Amino acid sequence: MNTSKEIRQVVLDTETTGMNKDGTVYLGHRIIEIGCVEVINRRLTGRHYHVYINPGQLVDPEAMAVHGITDEFLQDKPTFEQVADEFIEFIRGADLVIHNAPFDVGFMDQEFRFLNKKTQPTEEISTVTDTLEMAKKMFPGKRNNLDALSDRFGINTQHRVLHGALLDAEILADVYLLMSGGQAKLNLTNNETGEVPTGKQARTSSTPLTIIRASEAEQIAHTERLKLIKDNLWQSS
Repeated sequence: MNTSKEIRQVVLDTETTGMNKDGTVYLGHRIIEIGCVEVINRRLTGRHYHVYINPGQLVDPEAMAVHGITDEFLQDKPTFEQVADEFIEFIRGADLVIHNAPFDVGFMDQEFRFLNKKTQPTEEISTVTDTLEMAKKMFPGKRNNLDALSDRFGINTQHRVLHGALLDAEILADVYLLMSGGQAKLNLTNNETGEVPTGKQARTSSTPLTIIRASEAEQIAHTERLKLIKDNLWQSS
């Protein structure tokens, strides 16, 4: 009987109107973008959730310089209350993978509190894995922001000019799969053309490498072939 259990994770990132000077959450700021990518049993499924949100207030110039999201762009976007149900449904029951989780979760919980209906805090909707805490344990004393980790794991982020929640979530998914082990290979080529894609980060895959062992006949043939090579390094004299 198959007793395997599906493990669903949602890699999540947000952009906001700003933050406190010490880099902590809220107090006068709101979420303006949410980006999520789904991972099931360490495989990217292709499902994602992405939305821009009208915060009902202006974006700080400092924050705008980071993510490039303007007040004009957000004018016709839905409010958080309008997207809350579908967002909660997407993350419900999943393990949220977030870099510096207290920041994003703090903003999410604040938005939940602002709703006119009773909404559970994030910890009652999902579990949370903080990749920043993971990185600090793996690489103590080193820079462990998303850019530094991407460089460390060889993930191409040249297309990432400005921060964006969905793009950062996709990059974080690659970082997390590599950082948490079980990574088998980087899909560096296009399956159809064999060419290395440009402008996109390497996508990870958790498919185990298949080990194909030689048959007895193949081993004998290989040994005989090696005898024809003088002073070869693969066979003792």
